[in-house]
Amino acid sequence: MRSEKLAALRSHLILLPFSLLMLYPVIWWVGASFKSTAELGEPSLWPTVFMWENYTNGWNFSPQFTFATFFANTLMMEVWNVIGGVATAALVGYGFGRLNFKLRNFWFSILLLTMMLPAQVTVVPQYILFNKLGFTDSYVPLVLPHFFGGGAFFVFLVVQFVRGIPRELDEAAQIDGASVYGIFFRIIAPLIKPALVTVGIFTFLWSWDDFFSQLLYLSSVEKFTVGLALRMFIDQFEVQWGQLLAMSLLSVVPSAILFFVAQKHFVEGIATTGIKG
Repeated sequence: MRSEKLAALRSHLILLPFSLLMLYPVIWWVGASFKSTAELGEPSLWPTVFMWENYTNGWNFSPQFTFATFFANTLMMEVWNVIGGVATAALVGYGFGRLNFKLRNFWFSILLLTMMLPAQVTVVPQYILFNKLGFTDSYVPLVLPHFFGGGAFFVFLVVQFVRGIPRELDEAAQIDGASVYGIFFRIIAPLIKPALVTVGIFTFLWSWDDFFSQLLYLSSVEKFTVGLALRMFIDQFEVQWGQLLAMSLLSVVPSAILFFVAQKHFVEGIATTGIKG
């Protein structure tokens, strides 16, 4: 027992410097958000005088809108993205993992091949499509794709989970008179909860950070997301770097909260994906 404690202590002492090295940029980021623009070039980690107004002025930097508007826009969009991504990945993954239909393996192979297709290839035709439909300068191009598959990676993740569930459960449910949808909602969906939580987290993080798509489709300031609002600091004649760092720090708070709240299911979903099948 004592040797195990010594081994654990030795491991922690070895990992501690590396942990501090990885956390240093975040610590600098927090300290820099309280600095004035003139003090940002100083080598000190913390400011001599804390500029709390970086947060208040940054939050209200626009005369028409505050960052509350941009956060509300982004969170509203993310709710629909997560709903669409989780629902479609679950249903499509269940279909490929459990149902027998013609050319199932062929279509699943095509689905996996789309993972090798660079996103840049589809940008132009997708923009032309949404532009002709009149959906530009709206959240439709940013939300609608999540309701049509949600991404091949998410479908593959769910398929791996579904294939690891014993088929005897399906057969027992069929004997009790359950339909295909009944089996999915009563048997499969509760058992693939870790995978669905993982899909939800990844969908939230990836779409939250998808600055390019938001820049491409949104042009009205009142519809801007947090990422586009941060870009408005750069468009000013004199960039207020302290305010920009303060608001960018606040922009990662929802992602951090989501990860820590769902960390248990997220780790379980990633750890067990490789052994399913």
